[in-house]
Order: sequence, then C-alpha cells, then structure tokens
Amino acid sequence: MAFILFDGASPRAYPRAMTDLDTFIVGLPKAELHLHIEGSLEPELMFALARRNGVAIPYGSVDEVRRAYAFGNLQDFLDIYYAGAAVLRTAADFQDLATAYFDRAAADGVVHAEIMFDPQTHTARGVPIGEVVDGLLAGMTVAEARHGLTSGLILSFLRHLSEGEAFATLAEAEPWLDRIVAVGLDSSELGHPPEKFARVFAAAAAKGLRCVAHAGEEGPPAYVWEALDLLHVDRLDHGNRALEDDALVDRLRDSAMTLTVCPLSNVKLCVVPEIAAHPIDRMLELGLKVTINSDDPAYFGGYVADNYRAVAGGRGLDKAQLATLARNSFTGSFLLAEAVAAHLARLDSFVAAN
Repeated sequence: MAFILFDGASPRAYPRAMTDLDTFIVGLPKAELHLHIEGSLEPELMFALARRNGVAIPYGSVDEVRRAYAFGNLQDFLDIYYAGAAVLRTAADFQDLATAYFDRAAADGVVHAEIMFDPQTHTARGVPIGEVVDGLLAGMTVAEARHGLTSGLILSFLRHLSEGEAFATLAEAEPWLDRIVAVGLDSSELGHPPEKFARVFAAAAAKGLRCVAHAGEEGPPAYVWEALDLLHVDRLDHGNRALEDDALVDRLRDSAMTLTVCPLSNVKLCVVPEIAAHPIDRMLELGLKVTINSDDPAYFGGYVADNYRAVAGGRGLDKAQLATLARNSFTGSFLLAEAVAAHLARLDSFVAAN
C-alpha cells in the first residue's frame, strides 16, 4: 500500500512498511472539523462526473489536472476549485463526492466529520440547493451505516459575494436547517472582512445555528478580532496570523477557542514556506486549542492522516501532542456532550494501549 512520507518540504507517496508512528496516527480516533467537501473532488471522480453529465472541463487527463495544482496564493487555488466544481450537477454527484471523502476519512481514523459546503458555487450554475443538500445528506447516511462515522453539515457563505446574496442563500436553505449544524465563511479572504457578514451571522445564530469563519489565513489579525467580536464565532477556521498579536493569542487561549489548522494547505497556499516552518507546535506551547484538518485534500496533497504525519515529521510532534490534537478535535466539535465523552473515552483507551 502507498503511504505518504513527509520529508520536511513536501509530501510524497511510495510503497513502504507502516511505522509505529504511522500505526498510531491512523488508529488515533479523531474528528475532522475543517473540510470543504468540494475540495475533496479527486481528478478521477472529476473526469467520471464530467462524462456522466456531459460537462467539458479544461483538462485532457488526470495527470494534467494534477500538474495544474501549483498555486501561488489562495485566489489561484480558488480559480481551479470553481472550475472543478462545475461537474457537480445532481444529488447523485454530491452523494458520490461525499461517500468518496468519508471512505478515505474512515481509513484515516476519522470517526466524526463536520463538512463545509458552498451552495452558492452551485446555485449560481443553476443547480438547485436541494440537489446539493439531499445528495450530501445521502452520503452522510451511507458513511454512518458503512463506517459508523457521524457527520454534520456547515453551510458556508462565499465572502467575495454580497451580504444580500448570503441572506438569500440562508433563506433558500430554510427547509434543511434542522440538518445543518452551522454556517461558515470562506473563499477569498483579503478585501472581504468578517464585518461584511455580521448581520447574516446574527440571523443564522437566531435560527439556532452555530457559527464558524475563516480568518487569519491570508487576512490580518484584525479579521480574527472581527470574527470573534462581530460574527461571534463558536470556532475559528485557520487563525495562523493570530500569532502576530499577543493580546489576540491571550484572548483565544483564555476563551478556549478552537482553531481548525490545516498544515498541508498552509504550505500549498504559501501561508508558510514549508512544514518545517509551521507554527503548530508553538500554538500548542502557547496553550491554543488547535486541531489538525485537511481543508481541500484533493488539491493540497493529503487527507487528515497525511496532515498528522506532516506535523509529526516536519515539526517533531510526539504521540502525546498528536493525542492532544485529536482530543481538541472532539471537544471543539459540535457534538452533544455525551457523544464527546464517548469519543474521549475511546481515545484515552487507544492512547493508553499504544
């Protein structure tokens, strides 16, 4: 079997025996809290769905798509991300997409996932929101039956679009809000501060939804402050640049705010130059409640276990630190307290035995 070996600069896959640390990482029960389901669209499935739906894509082969995954910044990535999403048309497509992700996640030891989806990416192409949500929910049902893997949906607004369009999307999603756990905010960060969506987030919270938002990936620490004070987020996606502001670090630590950090994504999008320079261990040392996630794994070179391997190899994290990251993933989830306690008991038993 091919596993990802991290050499300190980039992940590479080749056949090798599983090491003790590999076994620990894969076996470690964990949740994934920062995953864009559209970003799990592997080139092979992209081509299969393009054929199924008669959609032309600007690539001649799977290898050509993979060669295009060389991004200079977030916007470069988003351009190819939206092009790939064009093959998603029907509920069956979204079910196949979700099922493929959950199969990989389960193989990585993920027992719970809270996945983001971007309805505006699809409704703008004439795909009804019901096709998107019903297909994802069907995939989630398959995952629980097949793997015992539970999941939740996070409806993400595209921040480069308007407040009015976000309100319209929230209204469109009304029939499914009892199956959606939270709203989020993603897409191009620079020039689109969280304050732009304060009223939408307030409306979502009034409907009983939790709130998360991308901030401090490319945007400045000020965006993190806005996410906290104006959007009143329950969880912060990324947050790397919070480290530039000591008062902000204190705020995040003292409030036990969960940060959903995505190491391989950070390298791929040039947030950090290499894993060897990633601040994940510093975040832990500062007492921040950080988690490890894969973000857009088809585009960024690895699923969640690959990200754990990357920080273990590139930053020298030991088993105790990796277990802390997994523990944070459960306590930072939107699961009920009873479910969190059950997952933590299983995690503690695994760590004690390994």
